[in-house]
Amino acid sequence: RNDVKGRLCEDFCVLQHSNRICVITLAEAHPLLQNGKTIKSINYQISANCSRLQNKVSGKSKRGAQFLTELAPLCRISSSDGEKYTIYSCIRGRLIEVNENILNNPAILQEKPSTEGYIAVVLPKFEESKNITQGLLTQEEYEEVLLKRLNSSS
Repeated sequence: RNDVKGRLCEDFCVLQHSNRICVITLAEAHPLLQNGKTIKSINYQISANCSRLQNKVSGKSKRGAQFLTELAPLCRISSSDGEKYTIYSCIRGRLIEVNENILNNPAILQEKPSTEGYIAVVLPKFEESKNITQGLLTQEEYEEVLLKRLNSSS
């Protein structure tokens, strides 16, 4: 997803497996991955009553999972230059897990954003999974968006 909530260049990547499971990561053009920014803190506490770390999932039907909408915040990240970024789910579904490893080692979010530095794992409803995929850009379409941005800024 590019320009989430109208915020230019705040792009997220949704990696979808054939079993419907989706991994939410930062896209390569996200400001946190540019210009040598350093991550100061990552916070999964969304509001006074909602922490993504409190998500407890059990069983085959993933009971207890928090349900997310497309614009549900997953976490908030602060960089050393004072900028704050809210990371959104981008898809509707159940929150299966959040990556607690990035709390102790935020650098892996920047070093390996699409593998060990993922943000969360979300499972969309079976009947919605095809619609979700259709609403996302392929790698080639995303590269075209990046080229257009580059051309319009120069």
